[in-house]
Amino acid sequence: MMMALAWYDWVGLLGTAMILGSFVLLQAEKLAGNGLAYQLLNLFGAVGILLSLLGGFNVSVFLLQLAWCAVSIYGIARSLRSKAAA
Repeated sequence: MMMALAWYDWVGLLGTAMILGSFVLLQAEKLAGNGLAYQLLNLFGAVGILLSLLGGFNVSVFLLQLAWCAVSIYGIARSLRSKAAA
């Protein structure tokens, strides 16, 4: 039997793939941990997972992804500030 996925499920799966993919690329030394690409993949991935919670709320996942967004935004701001200073 095939499971039907709603749009928010697909967005959540894409978000999960983005976060895991960025981590794999970091471990493979294809991305820098302080680089803009890594931070954006994490931010958009976390937002995707947050959107998936529209289908079924989970407070633990919500708080984790909110923190993931905050750390990613901090990293993006730091990257942009260091580029502007250079």
